[in-house]
Parts: sequence; C-alpha cells; structure tokens
Amino acid sequence: MTTQLHYDIVGSFLRPQTLKVARQQFVAGTLSAADLAKIEDQEIKALVQKEANAGLKVVTDGEFRRSYWHLDTFWGFGGIKHTTQEHGYFFHAEETRNDSAQVVGKIEFTGEHPDLTAFRYLKSLTDGTNLTPRQSIPSPAQCYAELYRGEENITKLQAVYDREEDLIRDLAKAYRDLILALYDAGCRDLKLDDCTWGMVVDDDFWKSMAEAGFDRDKLAEKYLAINNAALVDLPKDLRVSTHICRGNYHSTWAAKGGYGPVAKYVFAKENVDAFYLEFDDERSGGFEPLAEVPAGKEVVLGLVTSKNQELESVTSLKARIEEASRYVAKEDLALSTQCGFASTEEGNQLTEDQQWAKIKLVIAVAKQVWG
Repeated sequence: MTTQLHYDIVGSFLRPQTLKVARQQFVAGTLSAADLAKIEDQEIKALVQKEANAGLKVVTDGEFRRSYWHLDTFWGFGGIKHTTQEHGYFFHAEETRNDSAQVVGKIEFTGEHPDLTAFRYLKSLTDGTNLTPRQSIPSPAQCYAELYRGEENITKLQAVYDREEDLIRDLAKAYRDLILALYDAGCRDLKLDDCTWGMVVDDDFWKSMAEAGFDRDKLAEKYLAINNAALVDLPKDLRVSTHICRGNYHSTWAAKGGYGPVAKYVFAKENVDAFYLEFDDERSGGFEPLAEVPAGKEVVLGLVTSKNQELESVTSLKARIEEASRYVAKEDLALSTQCGFASTEEGNQLTEDQQWAKIKLVIAVAKQVWG
C-alpha cells in the first residue's frame, strides 16, 4: 500500500497533555492501570481519526502506551526485566533517562506481550475501514545491544547464558514468536526500528568501540544474523520493514555517519521488504549506498525532519527525490519524516500543529511527485 501511495510515517506522535498527566498520575500511584488504559484508548482512538483525516492510509497508535520506543518491548519478554543504570544514553546535547533492560532468565515470548495487547486495540479501530494498522517494534539486534550495555547487564547476562549462540537463538525465537502472534492478531504491516546500524557507521563512536577490540564488519555481520534469524519462514502477506535511526530524543541525536559502511549488510541482505531511512541532514551522508538495495525493495526517504518546526522547501524535497532515483527506481521510492515525533514520551520540541504540518507536507509533495 505504501508503494502505491508513496507517502508514509515512521509512527510515533507527540503525546497529548491528557495522556502525559495520566501517566504521571499512574507513576505517582494516584491512577490505576485500568483507568490509565481507558485514557490511552481514548487518545489512541482520537489519534487514528486524525491520521485518517490527514490522508494517511497506514496508521499507528502513536506509541501512546509506551515510555520508550524500544525498552517497553524488551521488558515484555520473559527473562528480561526493567532496570536502571548510573547514566542514560548520551545524546548530542542531552542525557536521557537511565532505564535499561537486563536478563534475569531464559528469554522467551510467554504468549502475551504489551505490544500484542496494543496492536489488538489498534486493529479494532481499523476494522471495516481502508486503513492498515502498523505495529512497530525494536529490532532483535537492538535488544541484543541493550543486554550488553554496561558491566552489570553483561554480568547478569553471562550468568544466564554462558554461550552467546544460545542467547541469540532464544532472542530470535522470542521475536519470531511475537511476530507470529501479531500476525495471528491481524498484523500485516510490521516495522523493526533499529539504531544499531546508526551507531556502527559513526566513526567517533566506533573509535571508542575499536579500543575495546571490536571489528566493525564482524559486528555488522552479527547484527544482520540476529535480525534475520527472527525473520525466517514468515507469512508471505506480512510486509516487514526496518527503520534505521541515529537517535531521536527531545529533538537531539546520538550518532552521525552515512550508510556506506553497513550498506552491503543491511541493505543487501536483511530480510525485509522496505527500508525507512533518515536523510534529513548531513549526518546521514549521501544516497550512493542505496545502490546496494535489491531491485523491487522499497526505500522510504526520510527527508522531512521530525526534530524541529521548520518546513522543508518543496523544491528541495523534489530535487532530493530525483537524486535518490539515480540509485533506486522512482516507483520504489516513497517520502516520509525522518523519524517519529516522540520516540520517547518526552517528545520532540515542536507543537502538535507543527507535527501535522510536517505530515501534510509529506503527503502534498508525494502527490506532486508521483501523482
């Protein structure tokens, strides 16, 4: 559907004030989980209507039930718990909250998961409409990286898994089981959000990794293998995509660098149907690495930034789409924002009106380019 439309979104939306207050009350213990869920339901229903009114055909729940784009999913698996570290993630101009995920037992999908519950509600809102509900989850490689983040996490991990191949096997199976459960619940559009590639291509980040004895190509091979292990023998009518991000927290970023160092891995070999790629500023490099994308796979160009209120020039967007079409057939290209508007509940520094103006711009330009 997105190939026909040629416009899309990454998925997260700014949290309404009502929802922010409700989550604060829940954390403070003055609002029950059931009452919080009712407010989430109301806000998600309103959001889906706004998405439809804007002209979107593929819709999300805005990740309104999550605190983070990634950690909430990890915490939903058996054998992984919510923990905290001394520091959060270090972004370009800010440090995030310090939550993390830690292994406490064998990793498994237990049959229920908060993402599965969330999708079922989103699906109920789209039944009988021409809307496609999309579920986004962090990639398996992202979970692997988090479990190795910091000495305490590594110690706990190795107490459960003394062989890394057993960890990768269990992690891939837990993910595949979740994906199949989502499929059984009606999901036909699944997106894997993934910051691991964005870190691997960052030369400054890599210098610190190299000092610890890492090999960039071997790590890229490992991330590819972990992701693909979860993406085997999936139903043919399940569209699987991946979004490669360099960090999106309160309008700040975590990494920089073009896709060249990982293109021969993720673009050429990851078992997905589409790539959602950041190209909103110089941190993303040029379009040349897109030559590694196999013919017929879709590339969704994230040319419109979600990090600030400034609207991009229509002329510039059209020119950049033409430039990208030198490497990927224009019929296989689409346009979107470079990331979501609220990868965490803090959200980026723009208003809801500015958020929708960005989406309006994406749709308008796509219709001008592709008709």
